[in-house]
Amino acid sequence: MNKITRRQALTGTAAGALTAFGIAATAANAAQAPAAKPLDQSPAATATDEVYQGRRIQITRGGGGHHGGHHSPGLPTVRIDGRELHVMRNADGSWISVVNHYETYADPRSLARAAVRELQGAALVPFGGAA
Repeated sequence: MNKITRRQALTGTAAGALTAFGIAATAANAAQAPAAKPLDQSPAATATDEVYQGRRIQITRGGGGHHGGHHSPGLPTVRIDGRELHVMRNADGSWISVVNHYETYADPRSLARAAVRELQGAALVPFGGAA
């Protein structure tokens, strides 16, 4: 009959304890994780129409169908001087645009202002590249 060694017994016990600890830690982290933030529904976030550094920024809340930012339902439509700025929302809730693709912003308004600064007076060209 095979007898179990002390080393085998300790290894098995340690592996079981680590597995149990890992499961408990995962459950605790899941309980503490904040829920995903929905798009801001406040009146201030639904529409913006302002002049920033001489450029007109208009942000309207996206609806269903083909009336969201760059034809995405639910995303806001961001316009600079009447031309649409393609915006995308990241999984963490931050925002990026085709002008500032490697910098994230907390909301579409700060993203639009950053795009105005980056454009430095140049016209925003449509996403497809046509003038």
